[in-house]
Amino acid sequence: MSLSFFDQFMSPFLLGVPLIAVAILMPSLLIPTPSSRWINNRLITLQTWFINNFTKQIFSPINLGGHKWALMLTSLMLFLISMNLLGLLPYTFTPTTQLSLNMGLAVPLWLATVLIGLRNQPTVALGHLLPEGTPTLLIPVLIIIETISLFIRPLALGVRLTANLTAGHLLIQLIATAAFVLLPIMPTVSIITSIILFLLTILEIAVAMIQAYVFVLLLSLYLQENV
Repeated sequence: MSLSFFDQFMSPFLLGVPLIAVAILMPSLLIPTPSSRWINNRLITLQTWFINNFTKQIFSPINLGGHKWALMLTSLMLFLISMNLLGLLPYTFTPTTQLSLNMGLAVPLWLATVLIGLRNQPTVALGHLLPEGTPTLLIPVLIIIETISLFIRPLALGVRLTANLTAGHLLIQLIATAAFVLLPIMPTVSIITSIILFLLTILEIAVAMIQAYVFVLLLSLYLQENV
């Protein structure tokens, strides 16, 4: 029984085809694209309003050199939100519960921000490893600590997204199983458990959106330090 709870985090296969590829491609098919009409429908108008506000909020503190990343980070935001929310539907799979996928997104983007900083402003980029006014005896130790914290950033990005989504999905399945088991034995407790499950589902929807926002926000902060 305990092992079956973790089966939802295994990449499913159908006729030898990994369904994670279908889950990754699905969000791009569901997101509506603007048309050439003067007046768009409500869905496209809401989507355009969300993208404009998100881009303005993320890139307002970043220098003009970092605004080239607007299309990439905004697309990543929509991609992560779509996959996280679609994974909450029954009989679906959440690709972002796979640490390999999240690290595949985090490491190249983090490395790109670091390389941009080393290319455009190497003195400032290396200056982050040693704050001004550090005592002489602490300089070697502080450089090692800051270097380790720099290389931990992509790991923290991937693990944060994976852990939050995995914990939420696992908790939902545990509470749902308890509600079904308690229904013939203690119906009142089962109803209370179902109400808790409903509230937890709403919370998990919020977590799915917030974690996608946090992932992109941290990338923008790393970019802000290097442009």
